[in-house]
Amino acid sequence: MKKILNLLGLAQRSGNLVSGEEMVVKNIEKAKIVFLGKDTGPNTTKKIKNKCNHYGVYLNLDYSIDELSHAIGKRNRVVCACLDDGFRDAIVKLLGGDDYE
Repeated sequence: MKKILNLLGLAQRSGNLVSGEEMVVKNIEKAKIVFLGKDTGPNTTKKIKNKCNHYGVYLNLDYSIDELSHAIGKRNRVVCACLDDGFRDAIVKLLGGDDYE
């Protein structure tokens, strides 16, 4: 959904988004929602899924690496995490519900 990617771009510009595997893992406790490229390699996918499960962070796998990278204006970003409740709430609403807690 284009609106969600636009929100990720806004979150990036406002400083409420971290991207890259190392930064996301470092900030996973503060993350509200994590986006992982659906075409990410198996090792990175497993690592991010395990971290999200452990800390109870919702993980979205709907977008490709190229889509995520383009949305946030960075090259080759496989994962990004939104750190703001407002952006998370808007994204969850667009995803279709409140069951992403």
